[in-house]
Amino acid sequence: MGRKAKYTADQKVQACVDFLSGKKSASEIARELDMGKQGHILIRLWSRMYQVYGSSVFEETHHNKSYTKEFKKKVVQEYLSGKGSISDLVTRYKIPSTHTLRQWISRYNDHIELKDYDPKSEVYMAERRKTSYEERLEIVNYCLDHDKDIRNTASLYKCSYSQVYSWVRKYEKDGEEALIDRRGKHKKEEELSDLEKAQRRIAQLEKEKEEFRKKYELLKKAEKLERW
Repeated sequence: MGRKAKYTADQKVQACVDFLSGKKSASEIARELDMGKQGHILIRLWSRMYQVYGSSVFEETHHNKSYTKEFKKKVVQEYLSGKGSISDLVTRYKIPSTHTLRQWISRYNDHIELKDYDPKSEVYMAERRKTSYEERLEIVNYCLDHDKDIRNTASLYKCSYSQVYSWVRKYEKDGEEALIDRRGKHKKEEELSDLEKAQRRIAQLEKEKEEFRKKYELLKKAEKLERW
């Protein structure tokens, strides 16, 4: 099942203390907090932030973080010139995830313009984009860890609002496996429940009805032509 929507500052601090002291591994802490398979990555990110900024890094903010294109370019160029690893730079500039910086680097290397980031209503009209299971899991984890801020998450990860909303709902209802793309993988007849069999039969009848309607329309048109 999905994890709770957000972790408190106290939980984050305790997780960092336990990890940095060697009391518990990142994986153990992630399991205790029900963070899913990729939770250990977030634990390590919290710990790096905690080491540099202390507990203040986990204080609540009441506004969405924005990034100018100049800032993005500066960070990317620092990475490309060897002034820090992705993890180093994410920590140094309080960037929310390594995925965010990787996206900036990818766009820069592909000669795609880095634009100012300031979450707007455009995410509601954004095009749906293809994602891997790992990306969907990271996106959901980020969204839930930031007070279910779907709009900000969609804008940050360049997805549509409806995609993030759907992934979060599926994750909360059925856990990580719900994020696996099962399109094209149809169950065999013997694997179906009675309800699924009925639904499949209804869909088949609707399809046959539509095909019959089209044939009927063609016959009517043919009859008219014959009269002429």
